[in-house]
Amino acid sequence: MFDYHGFFDDRLAALHREQRYRRFRRLTRTAGQFPRAHWHPPVGQPRDVVVWCSNDYLGMSQHPVVLDAARAALECYGTGAGGTRNISGTHSLLVELEAELAATQGREAALLFSSGYVANDTTLATLGRHLPGCVFLSDANNHASMIEGMRRSGARVEVFAHNDAADLTAHLQRIDPRLPRVVAFESLYSMDGDLAPLAALVGVARQHGALGYVDETHAVGAHGPGGAGLVAAAGLGAHVDIVQGGLGKAYGVVGGFITGRTALIDFIRSHAPGFIFTTALPPADAAAALASVRQL
Repeated sequence: MFDYHGFFDDRLAALHREQRYRRFRRLTRTAGQFPRAHWHPPVGQPRDVVVWCSNDYLGMSQHPVVLDAARAALECYGTGAGGTRNISGTHSLLVELEAELAATQGREAALLFSSGYVANDTTLATLGRHLPGCVFLSDANNHASMIEGMRRSGARVEVFAHNDAADLTAHLQRIDPRLPRVVAFESLYSMDGDLAPLAALVGVARQHGALGYVDETHAVGAHGPGGAGLVAAAGLGAHVDIVQGGLGKAYGVVGGFITGRTALIDFIRSHAPGFIFTTALPPADAAAALASVRQL
């Protein structure tokens, strides 16, 4: 019989030998003390630290307006969302938040997900699965959520050199223009902190009739007019088909979203398993995110 326990033990031992085993650092964050926290080491007493690697870029998770909105929603609506939006109804706060996100970016519609990872993974997987003969053009430094979504779709994926419009052009020139093509990249890359040449990449995608998908998770809230992101700052909103963003970074809450034309967003809403079959954001989180977006 297969030795399941031995298999797991061996794989964990390998991670330790390769020094790739991940250990979590136990922290306690306290509202009003951003970016400070209390670290609980494996041995010894807790001590104060400064967390420089947090995604809570602006400290909005502790902003009084955001906290007040969450408290009020908690008292008024309770903790849970009650299920998926398809079955138990769509909470009015979620409708308001989607409308606010769409308006912030000057787009027709928005759709909420449980995280930025899920927004990328589900949207790209849905596009690749349903667009007949779809081909993805993926930046070499794209986030794991984008890579996983494209892989899961079963569609063909071609990787172009990071931030290289010329290499993207070369890839597109080799692909039958009658096929649907999706150019996917980030505006602001979290690992290196570098910016995409948005105008060049978007221009190449449009020139070749490809769908443009830009991950703005690390840009929305902190960049662009009203926190709309770098695509809006560059005046390219009308030329990018889908802008993805996160609510857990500069907005300081939790969740992810996509924005675009109404028909495209409605298509994803109607076909994406990662949206259809998962519990909606709790009212307090939706209220906090709405307050954060409006405040910024």
